[in-house]
Amino acid sequence: MQLGINLGYWGAGMDADNLAVAQEADRLGYAVCWAAEAYGSDAPTVLSFVAARTERIDVGSAIMQIPARQPAMTAMTAATLDSLSGGRFRLGLGVSGPQVSEGWYGVKFDKPLARTREYVEIVRRAMSRERLTFEGEHWTLPLPGGPGKPIKLTVHPQREHIPLYIAAIGPKNLEQTGEIADGALLIFPSAEHLEDTAVSHLRAGREKAGKTLDGFDVCPTLPIAVGDDKDVTRLADTFRPYTALYVGGMGSFKQNFYNQLARRMGYEQAAAEIQEKYLSGDKQGAAAAVPHELIDRTTLLGSVERIADRMKAYAAAGVTTLTLSPAGFTLDERIASLRAGVEAIERAGLA
Repeated sequence: MQLGINLGYWGAGMDADNLAVAQEADRLGYAVCWAAEAYGSDAPTVLSFVAARTERIDVGSAIMQIPARQPAMTAMTAATLDSLSGGRFRLGLGVSGPQVSEGWYGVKFDKPLARTREYVEIVRRAMSRERLTFEGEHWTLPLPGGPGKPIKLTVHPQREHIPLYIAAIGPKNLEQTGEIADGALLIFPSAEHLEDTAVSHLRAGREKAGKTLDGFDVCPTLPIAVGDDKDVTRLADTFRPYTALYVGGMGSFKQNFYNQLARRMGYEQAAAEIQEKYLSGDKQGAAAAVPHELIDRTTLLGSVERIADRMKAYAAAGVTTLTLSPAGFTLDERIASLRAGVEAIERAGLA
């Protein structure tokens, strides 16, 4: 099992610290550094900056939002980043959510599975440098009856095949991800529930494509906070607002994929209460309603020994790249979490 690092969003006044975290992860041998985008910092610009200031670590988008770009533009960006980074780019895609897709990009959040399938096929065709033609429900290239003609990508990617990941939560999306992608980006993963909530669906998709999970990257992100095992409750409490935001406030009342995931993990009553409080404006009440067990099972908390045991559980559940989101109010605390991650995976015998 490899380790990754997720820098999250930029532009919040911690950009210099984020770069230092990426550089330390590079020095420590982390496999990949992911950057996110929603409606603030964009992923490709951040990843270009990180790639220019690091040497070995891969850089990946977690995610580039499908409603934000035409698929051919995404292929251009991926090919350019792969070339500039010396073959270190990983392309992570996702449909985002209804509020961002429709409110920020003006793109209807409908038929996300079909849209993702077409998008991935166009991106792959474009990156293969064949003359681009496509006829589907959501895209037709070239447009009929006009001056457009099939065009070939002029940039030569560093590699013939750039790894393509999809951020997936729901069972149908996970199955399709297993079928059409090289890896899955997961969030709020519990090792105890991972087979039922994710891996079984990914496996079914691989089987549809005549493949197995061999070579497929199961890549969840987990916050990590290091401390004494006696302080696990206190450490977990620092993530209450984070968990409440996703379970209670991401998406809409009818379309919150994280809330649905918490329900599938057995937290139906808590998930309903968290969402009700969060959407009514009681964010503190929503955070207080998050069960400690839910936080503990979806983060890495405590001593290096305890974290090593949790890493073993994730590896046994099928995780191949464990992406860490290091907690801390200072750069030193975040760097300490990075180093603890390396120590833990070595103690677990997984490095």
